[in-house]
Amino acid sequence: MHGRAGREGSEGNVIIQTYNPDSFPIECAKEQDYIKFYNQEIKLRNVLKYPPFCDIIKLEVSDFDEHTAHLIVNSVYDNLLKLSGKEMQVYSPMPPPINKVKKRYRWRIIIKCKLSNQVINKINLCINSIKMTSNTRISIDINPNNMS
Repeated sequence: MHGRAGREGSEGNVIIQTYNPDSFPIECAKEQDYIKFYNQEIKLRNVLKYPPFCDIIKLEVSDFDEHTAHLIVNSVYDNLLKLSGKEMQVYSPMPPPINKVKKRYRWRIIIKCKLSNQVINKINLCINSIKMTSNTRISIDINPNNMS
């Protein structure tokens, strides 16, 4: 096997720091069994409705005022619930693990769906119907790399 740990023709060492060395992904990595990992992961993603079986949208509201951010995210959520059909699973607003960054309070809504123009139009309609302050920001991340 070739890669960053070793160079072609020579072996290398990989050091993995983890709290759970017996976890399934770590075991598969130690065994270098990509197929085993993929087969298990794809089944799990299908059951949990994760990509590639659906799309995940992270909608984040931030503001310098914590109360304002909370009010606005709840308004967006209420509007999403009114407009969402069976094609959208909308989860209650919650703060991310780090809820304040650069003096801005953050709240987020997670949506699971198959991304389509209809879904995009519903989300835009929800956002455009909300009265925001000049300090309010709304960002949307489709299939984010992380949820923080």
